[in-house]
Amino acid sequence: MTYARDVKRKDEKLLDDTQQDETSEKVILGRITGVYGVNGWLKIFSYTDPMEAIVDYSPWYIRAEGQNQAPWTRVKLYAGKRHAKTVVAKLEHCNDRDAAMAYIGNEIAIELEQLESLKDKNEYYWRDLIGLRVINQQNVELGVVKSLLETGANDVLVVVSEIESEQGSKVEVRERLIPWTMHNAIIAVDMEEKVIEVDWDPEF
Repeated sequence: MTYARDVKRKDEKLLDDTQQDETSEKVILGRITGVYGVNGWLKIFSYTDPMEAIVDYSPWYIRAEGQNQAPWTRVKLYAGKRHAKTVVAKLEHCNDRDAAMAYIGNEIAIELEQLESLKDKNEYYWRDLIGLRVINQQNVELGVVKSLLETGANDVLVVVSEIESEQGSKVEVRERLIPWTMHNAIIAVDMEEKVIEVDWDPEF
């Protein structure tokens, strides 16, 4: 939610206009997966919903995926749109295919402050659900949210817990997949207590 390539640019003007940022908290929204055409457009794999919402944000912060210790580089979005089943975008001063190729394998982030406030009380950013404890209506601890999956019909919580093996000699990790269906599998979310209450049989 891999590519890892050098973030060095071939466009000197682009190098002059970018800024590196290592301090503020970032939220990853997608990654650059390829080039589109010959005029510097990029193919984007977006984690936003809808997918084209990623182009509503600018600037972007990019770095090679998997390079967690590397600084982020700020780039300005010139244009972007949904194209068939993907998103295409163009960055300022990226005007040809060679310049665009240098971006492949970079993940895309924004600053936390760029996120819009959610208006619906039952809406949450995925990042805010990671790490929350999950209990059922009988107050049985099911684990913590490790990640979320997008399945098409609905999102799914990946909940993990540690259990002792039958021999008692080691700890095993158990994974549960709980659909994100409010007022059905999901009963309540308490962000202050960092707990999600679910209607779920602990045997599943």
